[in-house]
Amino acid sequence: MIGPDGSNVGVVPIRQALQIARDAELDLVEVSPGANPPVCRVMDFGKFIYEKAKKEREARKSQTKIEVKEIRLRPKTNDAHRGFKVDDARRWLTQGHKVRVTIKFRGREMDYPELALEDLREIVQDLVDVAVVEVPPQMEGRTMLVVLAPAKSAKKKDKGEQSEARDASPSPQSA
Repeated sequence: MIGPDGSNVGVVPIRQALQIARDAELDLVEVSPGANPPVCRVMDFGKFIYEKAKKEREARKSQTKIEVKEIRLRPKTNDAHRGFKVDDARRWLTQGHKVRVTIKFRGREMDYPELALEDLREIVQDLVDVAVVEVPPQMEGRTMLVVLAPAKSAKKKDKGEQSEARDASPSPQSA
């Protein structure tokens, strides 16, 4: 048993442990029921639950949520349209999102998967400075896809550019 001040009281019968908790006007909480003998602690259980919930809320606030954006193409998508999509992917990757590039096959396009594979390789080559391949090109039914994750250096570069932009802009106090 662990006492109200955090000191180790030792192995105590349950009646005596309950009496110690009542005298301290606190709760007797079983911390580790699987241990032999089970470990109990004298504490304010309401305060303990509140602190635990507060820590969980803080952890959720600081947690970064990674979104997976998607670009959909066809084997016949021309270079101009693909360029727009690659620009969007570049922007998302610099913002820290993952990008899934999918090429959907229809009809006889399934007979030429090497065309789609070449398209995916070109897109990866265009984005090599800001992305790393997380899932290599693979077929899933009538779809070929590749998943790109932001490269570590791209995030640092983007943050550096943002801080440089803040440094270059005049401060409102000096104006």
